Order: sequence, then C-alpha cells, then structure tokens
Amino acid sequence: MEGVDVAAAVESLYPRPGWVELDPEALWSQFVAVIKEAVQAAGLHMRQIAGLGISTQRATFITWHKRTGKPYHNFISWQDLRSAQLVSSWNKSLLLKVVHVIFTVLHFLTGNDRYVAPSFLTFSTQQTSMKLSWVFKNIHEAEEAAKKNNCCFGTVDTWLLYRLTKGSVYATDYSNASATGVFEPFTKCWNPTLCYLLSIPMSIFPPVKDTSFNFGSTDSEIFGVPIPIMAVVADQQSAMFGECCFHPGDIKLTMGTGGFWNVNTGEHLFASRRGLYPLIGWKIGEEVVYLTEGCMSDMGTAIKWAQDINLFTSVDEAEKMARSIVDSQGVCFVPGFQASVNDPYLCASFMGLKPSTTRNHLVRAILESVAFRNKQLYDLIVKVVCIPLQTIRADGGVSNNSFVMQMTSDLINKKIEKPANADMSSLGAAFLAGLASGFWTDKEQLKKLRRIEAVFEPQKDLEEYRPAMDTWLQAMKRSLHW
Repeated sequence: MEGVDVAAAVESLYPRPGWVELDPEALWSQFVAVIKEAVQAAGLHMRQIAGLGISTQRATFITWHKRTGKPYHNFISWQDLRSAQLVSSWNKSLLLKVVHVIFTVLHFLTGNDRYVAPSFLTFSTQQTSMKLSWVFKNIHEAEEAAKKNNCCFGTVDTWLLYRLTKGSVYATDYSNASATGVFEPFTKCWNPTLCYLLSIPMSIFPPVKDTSFNFGSTDSEIFGVPIPIMAVVADQQSAMFGECCFHPGDIKLTMGTGGFWNVNTGEHLFASRRGLYPLIGWKIGEEVVYLTEGCMSDMGTAIKWAQDINLFTSVDEAEKMARSIVDSQGVCFVPGFQASVNDPYLCASFMGLKPSTTRNHLVRAILESVAFRNKQLYDLIVKVVCIPLQTIRADGGVSNNSFVMQMTSDLINKKIEKPANADMSSLGAAFLAGLASGFWTDKEQLKKLRRIEAVFEPQKDLEEYRPAMDTWLQAMKRSLHW
C-alpha cells in the first residue's frame, strides 16, 4: 500500500495566559487545501475518490448558531486551561463528595460497573465538560441561543462535517463523543446528570453515529464533485486502528503533541480511576471496542520548545547529544507547559542545574523525562487493567527518536514496535473509510498492510536508571501546585 503525505499546520492562538485556541476559518481553509493537494500529489482526480475518512484532534470544540453557522468563539483546544479554577473548585466541592457517596452506594447495592466511574469522578482541564460549562457562564450569545434551541456544539469532526455538507449533516461518532467527558460510555448517551450539574443544555449535542459509516457526501461546490464521507474518528482511536491493535491487550503508544497510552480492552469497559480513562475505541455495526487511556498532555510541546530555542535542530542531533554523555549529571526536566491531568498548576522547570551543565545535559534531561513519564503510565496500566497485555506499538513524531524509544523499552522491560509510517491517525481513518466503502472487506486484510520499521528490545536493567528516575520524581513533586 502506498500513500502520499501532505500536511499543513494550523497555528495555535494564545489570547491570554493558559488559553489555547484555533481559528475556525484558518482550520477550514487548511483542511480543504490539504485534501486538494493530497489528491493532486497522488496523481488522481476528485471523481476517483471512493470515500473520505476524517481523523481529528479530540476534545477541541466550538459552538455556533444553528441557523447561520456563525461561531460564538474560536475553537477551544483540549490543552486550554481557562477552566482550571472551575476544575479546582468542583474537585474540592461538597457536592462532588455527595455524588461520590451516592454512586458508591449504588455500586455496592447493584454491582453495576457503570456506577464505579462517578463514584470517584474528578474533573480535569483536558475534558470538554468544564470548558463547555465556562462557555455558558461567560459567553452570553451562546447562553441565549441555547435557551432558544439555536446553539450547536461540536468537536472538530462535527464542525468539519457540518461545513463539508453545508449544514445538512450534524453528527459525531462514538470515539469523538466518548473523549469529551460529557458522554457516558456505559450507556452510549450524552450524560444528562453531568450536564445538569454543570448547567450545560442537553439540546446542544449532535447525534452520535458509528465510526465507520456513510455520513453523507461533501457539497459538490467544495471539491468539484460530491465525495462520500465514510468514516469519522478521534485521532488516538484512529491511530489505534491504524496500528491494527484489534485484540484485547494490544497497546498503542502515541508520542506526538501529547503522549497517549491506549489499551484495547475488547468488550469490557474499565471504569475511570487513578488517571486512566475509559473510551469507546470504535463502533462498527454491532461491534463496540473499548479502550483504557492514560495521557501526558505536553510531550511534543516540550520537545518543540527545546527545538525553537535552539537547544537542538533535528531528531538526529538530539539523539547524538543525549548519547554523547553518560547521564544528565543530575539535571531534571519537568514537563508542564500546558496541563497535567492531575494538577493544572504543574510548573515546567529544569532542576539540578550546575556550572558544568551543557546543552547536552539539558537535551538528555528533556528526553529522559519522556521515557520516565512513559514508565509511570505503563506501570499504572499494569496495575489497573486486569487483562494480559500484548504487543506494544508506537507512533507519532517523538517515536522517531530512538533514544526515547530505547530508554522506554528498557524502563518497562518490553519490546516496542515502531511502524514505517509514524502518522497512524491518517492511516486509521483511511482503513475505516475503506471498510465502509467496501475497498477492504475485513481487518485481516488490513493486518497484511502493516510495515514495521524498527523493534526496540530491552538492553539495560531498570536498576541502572533507578537513581535518575528517583531524582526526577523528586523534581516532579517540587513542581506541583505552582
């Protein structure tokens, strides 16, 4: 299978400290331009396209007027911290403690696992729920429109569907819905209890469809011909599908802007606990596959920052710099540029700096922090997910850094496969669209298309890293609640 890589960056906007937004018109024009460029680069004509699969960033959302399509605000990114104060006050509130008690009792009386998650519900800044609550408390136009049933809510996928079909299709899929924190994965419905607590009107939410599904066709004015939209999927779930992690226990590690560990838990939905969250991976007909996810929000952001301030110029140079010294000489880097799931006030910092510290030590400390965080999340998964863990497959831009990959393999004492194509989100969307359009008939055909570029196997004992990791954990503690 051959593919054409075409990309264009949509610039993030930072209107206030902690706020992260995207311009909806810039995103739309880049999206259309990339599709046209990709078709042209492949030597094809639009009329030859059998179907379009859309993989999008999750939990980034917008609200707009149902009739005019005019947005009430820019896209609010999943990395945005404007709801930090709301999150903190809710997590400390008496009402949330009462909710915990009620659902703990319900779980005890019924034994139903759907009551486990709300029994220790905590909010985070990465979830859409709190930022959406912020919108209706602070943007009067959206609040008034919602009262008149004129307000639409959508993550990036929903908004693109709406624009591609000139307003005739308003929908999302189960993978994107489940990543908002407002959708109940057990019942597969938008959560009315949560919406009531947070004063979010239920009328704003789109219908939820299968992941691999004919959503309708693009308006012919956009690409010259109508193109069937055959799949809509959230980026991490799409990467999971692209990696062919189809079996319970399969693990996908994405290291891009953020870092995401996803475990296929099959038909079993593990309730949210200890920093791991349940998601719907995909729904295709009667098949519903669940995932458990742990994430670190700003892995790629930290590495890009280091590159932007000229600590290094390329992946190859960063690897050489890290390997040119035996250790970081006690220097630790704590990533915290955007948000931590557990502490939105975590402070990004270097600690342990000395007169002898060089750029090499700083770069090694940054790369080590990625591997140490991977180790933390993997250990958490082993403790919480009660199914045998199978293959680990890595993707995303940071997976091209062999220093990080090898150190992660050493720390978790497991083999990690890296595919030839690091952009698995696009491939997953293509696979899902191809299945819906009949281009492929089953997942076995997809498995045969996998290409592995490298396999990282443990080479060092964990104990060799123990002193450095203990120092890093100390640095993490000192950076909390800044």
